[in-house]
Amino acid sequence: MEDTRTIRVLIAKPGLDGHDRGAKVIARALRDAGMEVIYTGLRQTPEQIVEAAIQEDVDVIGLSILSGAHNVLFPRIMELLKEKGAEDILVIGGGVIPHDDIPYLKQCGIAEVFTPGTPISTIVEFIKNNVKR
Repeated sequence: MEDTRTIRVLIAKPGLDGHDRGAKVIARALRDAGMEVIYTGLRQTPEQIVEAAIQEDVDVIGLSILSGAHNVLFPRIMELLKEKGAEDILVIGGGVIPHDDIPYLKQCGIAEVFTPGTPISTIVEFIKNNVKR
């Protein structure tokens, strides 16, 4: 029997990045695609993001970053998820991330990284095809 539960997504802005237009666009698009979206707001610590994801029982964490701190913040979030036994949450990233950094982020457990210009339909399909039920 197929699981028809709505996919729950937490959209988070880790670090000191103060720009959230992209995160809000993605949040709205995922909601329009039938997902339940929780947006944490700006300047979240990795600890706050992981705690919110567990409390909200999400299937996916979408991290949006423009500040350049992705190589520190994204792996920290993955460490915390592992510590809390929440590795089943699909974690994706997006924003201004150099292509050279993407292999390292994937090695740390980020399932996919979406850079500016990625069609929203690509992100929606990735989530639908990769979320763990």
